[in-house]
Amino acid sequence: MDTVILKIIYLIGLAASTAIRLPHQRKNKQNTIADDRKTPLEKTLLLLVFLGMFVLPLLYVFSPWLRFADYELPLWANGLGVLSFAIGLWLFWRAHRDLGENWSPTLQIREGHTLITNGIYQTIRHPMYTSIWLWGVAQALLLPNWIAGLAGIISFGILYVARIGNEEQMMLDQFGDQYQAYVQQTNRLIPYLF
Repeated sequence: MDTVILKIIYLIGLAASTAIRLPHQRKNKQNTIADDRKTPLEKTLLLLVFLGMFVLPLLYVFSPWLRFADYELPLWANGLGVLSFAIGLWLFWRAHRDLGENWSPTLQIREGHTLITNGIYQTIRHPMYTSIWLWGVAQALLLPNWIAGLAGIISFGILYVARIGNEEQMMLDQFGDQYQAYVQQTNRLIPYLF
């Protein structure tokens, strides 16, 4: 597929993800935080993800600076990238919708926080993370560049590994047996895996 078309598809996906998240970010600022486990490491890793999933892709799309690291992919791989982004965006929207006021970009529990186990959370404990993994795959398949294309998977992978255990512990501390039972009924990222 033409590189320009792939870049446009990626930009549409990026704009859609921003449109999905912005209203939730605004609402989140109004929350009173009861438990804040945000660390300097987490802030640094969030910055790394921002660089890997926004800055480097935009640099690739709007400048020639990273062209030396381009690679070619077959058309089916580009199609898989479009499908991955579409599913990831739907999941991103659905996770935000189902979480409502309980969403936070960092490890925080708000006052009045509830455990969400309905909607998409009935089958996946962390659908937001699944959606971002799909976004990272889409980025690699739509931006065929060793730097900009792979930066999403790498940067998010580092954040995910560093954060997931802490997030699950925070939920266990907050919701105890209720969360433990929920863990037994759901998979972390992929529904119906086993």
